[in-house]
Amino acid sequence: MTLLPRSTPEAEGISPAAILDFVAAAEEQLESLHSLILVRHGRVVAEGWWDPYAAVHPHLMFSVSKSFTATAVGLAISEGLLTLADLVVDLLPDDLPAQIDPHLAQLTVRHLLTMTTGHPTDTVSLADDSHGDNWARAILAQPLEFAPGTHYVYNSGASYLLSAILQRLTGERLFDYLTPRLFDPLGIVGATWQTCPRGIDAGGWGLSITTEQLATFGQLLLQRGEWNGTRLVPADWIDEATEIQVETSGTEHDLDGRQGYGYQFWRNRPTGYRADGAFGQFCLVLPEQDAVIVLTSALPVAQRALDLVWEHLLPAFTDHPIPEIETALSGTLASLTLPTVLGERSSPTMNRVAGIRFDFDDPQVTGATLEPGLLTISRGRVDRPLAFGHGEWVASDDGRVWASGAWLSPAALVVRAHNVGTPFSRTYTLDFSNDTLTLDITQNVAFGDLPHTHLVSR
Repeated sequence: MTLLPRSTPEAEGISPAAILDFVAAAEEQLESLHSLILVRHGRVVAEGWWDPYAAVHPHLMFSVSKSFTATAVGLAISEGLLTLADLVVDLLPDDLPAQIDPHLAQLTVRHLLTMTTGHPTDTVSLADDSHGDNWARAILAQPLEFAPGTHYVYNSGASYLLSAILQRLTGERLFDYLTPRLFDPLGIVGATWQTCPRGIDAGGWGLSITTEQLATFGQLLLQRGEWNGTRLVPADWIDEATEIQVETSGTEHDLDGRQGYGYQFWRNRPTGYRADGAFGQFCLVLPEQDAVIVLTSALPVAQRALDLVWEHLLPAFTDHPIPEIETALSGTLASLTLPTVLGERSSPTMNRVAGIRFDFDDPQVTGATLEPGLLTISRGRVDRPLAFGHGEWVASDDGRVWASGAWLSPAALVVRAHNVGTPFSRTYTLDFSNDTLTLDITQNVAFGDLPHTHLVSR
């Protein structure tokens, strides 16, 4: 289902050649772009998904979620449920430590929104089961080394606290609070949001929506909260949330990260602002160009995607329609694909090893079995079959995982699998030399060191 009207780049004053240049540069310079939607004057003028990713797949958006949380805070403020100056100790009284230090006593909603809580580091590591099921209590128990409002540090735990506050005030999940106010009017259906053990939405991460659904959110922001003649979000709140509320010039590594932070929104280097998630999930709102650009990706360095947008797409906007020209844009966008594994379809080794289970002395990966077009990884007593194609992507696991594979040598098979609801892919390298199986499993992107499993069958 399409949520936004369609047009052509030329009709909306954009050079299709520039879009082609962006796609070519992205395929040459970026590890893995998953989707692109370009909206101008409220109309989609270019859209594409790199197979096996597709328009119907919701994509995990990571910290783009924060911008939805901030929008919910603005709605709650407009409904009189809270203010920016409200104290966290009053809003979460059941989650406080036994001793409340002066800094915690000063912590407000505004400090949570601007990432100026006073924590020296991100508290997101406290949001897991190892710290118990009460994430808010674990976060609020951490010492605030700085007075709130005086020290910026990116802090996803602060966004979780906002979600916890909203749930306590409204009596419903953040997701359920937003559904009639935002998701339903925008036509966003099928979205999900990860929750903590107590059923509170993560707030700072965990929202999964499709690329076009994110584009509708960006268009709502561009229209300062108005949708089909109805006011959904106060315009003043969007203006305030997307302005620079705190300087980030000396704190962030990426160039676009040093342009300032609002209420869970980032400012862009050349113009406008964005919702920004790990590994290259972007909703770029460009008011001067009356445009929205949405990307989903799996990028170790997401700044590189922004650089290409500023280099190729930003200069392509004009103030008037341009003549239609013959280009390969529509065909190119319709045939985008991530590269499959290159190599031979089969090998004499397959006849020797097909159907044989190779066992490993490992608590996580206990075995592997190979058959033509099917790799089964055993984890404990659970077998996980992974179908793979040669020169094409083949689906497994109810369409959530798509894989391709090829023999790189007579004894070595490589299978690459994408979980199309996330940026994550895994590469399985199987070496059947010497009547054993050596199995290496690597992941494309991760927080911290990339996972790598190296196993030799017994």
